[in-house]
Amino acid sequence: MTLLEARAAPTSLAVGAGVTVLASYLYNRDRERYSKSKTKIKLDSNRTDGDGRDRAKDPDPDKEPPPPPSPEPETSQQPDDTTAKEDTREPLSLPRYCLSEIRTHHSSTSSSPWVTYGDKVYDITTWVGAHPGGDVILRAAGGPIEPYWDIFTIHKTSPYVRDILEQYCIGYIHVDDLDPVTKRPKMEEVEDPFEKDPERDERLITHTAKPRNAETPSDLVAAEFKTDEGVFYVRHHMWVPVVDDAPEEKYVLSVELPDGETRGYTLKELKERFRKHKVTATLQCSGNRRNDMTRHAGKTNGLQWGVGAISNAEWEGVLLRDVLKDAGLKVAHPSTATAVVQPPSAPSPSDEELPSQKDLHVQFSALEAYGASIPLSKALDPTGDVLLAFGMNGRALPRDHGFPLRAIVPGHVAARSVKWLNKIVVSDEESPSQWQRRDYKSFGPNEGANPDWGRARSIQEMPVTSAITGVWVGEDCPKKQNKNKQEVAKAKQTVVDLAGVDGLKVGCSKTAATTTTTTGTTAEQQKKQGEQQQQIPITMQGYAYSGGGRAIARVDVSLDNGRTWDQAELIDDCSSSNPATPSSCYGNKTWTWERWKYTSHLPAPVIPTTTNSKGSKDDDEKKQDKKNCCTTLIVKAIDEAYNTQPESHAGIYNVRGNLATAWHRVRICPECFVACPDANGGTGNGNGNGNGNGNGKGIKWVTGKVIGCGFEKEVEEAREGKAKGKEGTVAERPS
Repeated sequence: MTLLEARAAPTSLAVGAGVTVLASYLYNRDRERYSKSKTKIKLDSNRTDGDGRDRAKDPDPDKEPPPPPSPEPETSQQPDDTTAKEDTREPLSLPRYCLSEIRTHHSSTSSSPWVTYGDKVYDITTWVGAHPGGDVILRAAGGPIEPYWDIFTIHKTSPYVRDILEQYCIGYIHVDDLDPVTKRPKMEEVEDPFEKDPERDERLITHTAKPRNAETPSDLVAAEFKTDEGVFYVRHHMWVPVVDDAPEEKYVLSVELPDGETRGYTLKELKERFRKHKVTATLQCSGNRRNDMTRHAGKTNGLQWGVGAISNAEWEGVLLRDVLKDAGLKVAHPSTATAVVQPPSAPSPSDEELPSQKDLHVQFSALEAYGASIPLSKALDPTGDVLLAFGMNGRALPRDHGFPLRAIVPGHVAARSVKWLNKIVVSDEESPSQWQRRDYKSFGPNEGANPDWGRARSIQEMPVTSAITGVWVGEDCPKKQNKNKQEVAKAKQTVVDLAGVDGLKVGCSKTAATTTTTTGTTAEQQKKQGEQQQQIPITMQGYAYSGGGRAIARVDVSLDNGRTWDQAELIDDCSSSNPATPSSCYGNKTWTWERWKYTSHLPAPVIPTTTNSKGSKDDDEKKQDKKNCCTTLIVKAIDEAYNTQPESHAGIYNVRGNLATAWHRVRICPECFVACPDANGGTGNGNGNGNGNGNGKGIKWVTGKVIGCGFEKEVEEAREGKAKGKEGTVAERPS
C-alpha cells in the first residue's frame, strides 16, 4: 500500500464536516505532490502505532474517538527559574514544549504526531484513526493548525471542532518561542487552495467566500426557465479543483464493481462510445429556504439560504446505466424480489446467485474528496435518466458546476449530483463519506442538537416545495411585467429580494388610495364604490418543484394570510412551437420546476387611507394604519400525487434545517402614504401620473423584517455584497 492509498482509506465518521474540510485539503495536496513524484513510497502494511492499532485498517465507523493521551513530561522542555517566573499559564503542572522539539520529533513521520493551536500543544496520535479524512492530518503535524483554519473558516464557526481538539491538549508552547506581544508563535504561510477558484457573477448573493456558497438573487430565480450559468446557485464544500484543458483522453473515470473488478473510461471514450442524452432537470440544495425554518421554528445549523438555492438547466451526457452495463455489472432481475418458491422440477433462474439491485448503492467520489451515493435501482431505472454529464445549457460544464464531468441525478437532492466526478463504486453500502453518513439527513422536531445520525435515512428524492420570488404592488407594476426585457431590467428595483436581506422594497406604486362618498346612493353602494376605488393591483411570481419526477398539479395563492385562496397560472415552459420537437424539456419524467404567476388586487382591509376626518393624521395614527394595513402573502404547491406542503415549519423542524418546505410567506406593508416621494424625487399627486406636484400621497410598499436571514452576520454580509458596485444601498433605490 502506498502512502497516498493509506491516507485515502475511509475512517470513522465520529466528527463534523469542519475537520473533514481540512483533512480533504491536506489529502489532495499530498495527492498532487505524490503524482508529481517519480518515487513511490511503500509502507509496511503491518506497521502499527504505539497502541498496536493498524492505521491502514478502517476502524469501526460507529466507534467513539479513543481517549486522549496523557502528557509526557519526560520529553518536555522544562522552563528555567527565570522563565518559570514569567510563565504563569494555568495549570502550571502542564509541560512546556519547544517548537524545535515539536517540529523535529513530532512531525508526520513520527509515531506520536503533534500539532499546535494558539499557545497550546496537542498530541493527535490516537485521534488520527478517528479522523474523518484518515491519517492525512499527519501532514499538519509538527506545526500550527491556524493557517489552515484561516483559509477554511468553517472551523471557526463550528464549536465542536475546538471541543474535540481540546481533548488532546498535552501542554503549552515554551514561553521563549512566543511573541512577547501576541503571546502566540509566528504563523507559517500555507498555500491557499481557493486562490485558483473561478471568478463569480457579482449578482450572486454570497453566504461564504471560502468555500464559495452563493444563491441566485430572487429577482433572477425562475426569471428564465433555464438558469443562466452565471447566476446558477453555487454550493461547494471545498475549493474548485483545477483541471487543465488537456486532451480528453487524459481524464479518466474509474468504475469499480462489487466483485472488485475495475474499469477506466477516458472522457473521450465516454463521448465517443456511448449514446449522448439530454435531460432538463432542476437541482435544489436540501437547505433551500433554511432561513425560513430558522425564523419561524428555531435556530438551525447550516448556511441560511433564502429561496435561491435552486436552479434549472439542460444537461448533456451519457446514461450511467449504459456505462455500468458496459463495465460488466450483473444484478438479479427485479422480478426475483417477488418470485415465489418454485417446484423442485422447475429450472433455477440463471441469475439466482446474482445480487439484487435493491441491496446495492452507487458511490460517487469527486476530485476534491467529496462523496455521496444513490440506490443502484435509481441508476438502473430506464426512466430514471441519471447522467454522467459533461454539458450544461448547450456548452461545456463550467468549473463551478463540475467541469469536466459530473453526475446528474434528476429528482434527487442536489448533494447526490456529485461534481468533478472521477470514481464510481457499486457497493453493498452507502458512501462512507461524511456527507452521506452524517449530513443531508432530517430529524424529528424533538431530536435536538445531537440526533442519531445512524438511524436517519439519507435524503434522496425531494419533497414538494414552492416560493415567491417577485412581488409588484401598484397600478403601474403589472404593466411593467409586460414590457420588454430591457425595460423590465430598469424596473428591477420593484422586486423584493427574498434571498437573504431584510427591509427591501416590494412595490412601485406611486398612487395613494382615496375614498370618496357619492351622494344619492345607499350606504352599501357607497361602501362598494369605495372598495372599488381603493383596489390596488398586485402581481406575484415564483416557482414550484417536487422531486421523484412528480409534476406540479396546482399552485395556491393567498393575499390575506390564508383566509382566502386562489390559484396561480402555471407557465407552460415545456411546450414547443416546432412540430418536429414536441417538447423543449428532455426526460422521461418531470424533472424541472414549474414557474407560476398571479395577478389580482389587494383585499380592501389592506388598503391604507390617507386622511382622517380632520384631513390629517398624527404619528400614532400613521403607525397604527401601517400596522393594520400589512398583509401576508402565501404560496403552496400540490404535486400530481397530491402531496402538499406543510402549513408551518414547527412540525418539520430539525436542527440541520433541511427540507424547509412549509408554506412560503411574505409579509408586505405600506411604508409611507403621506409625503412619500415618488419615483421622480418629488411627491406623488394622488392620481398615479407621478408628476410630483407636492401633494405627498404616494405609497411605497416594503417587506417586513421576516424576509431577513436567520443571523445578523449573514444579513450584513448579504447587504455588503449587494451594495458593491451600486450607487447607494439597495434600500436607497427609488420605488
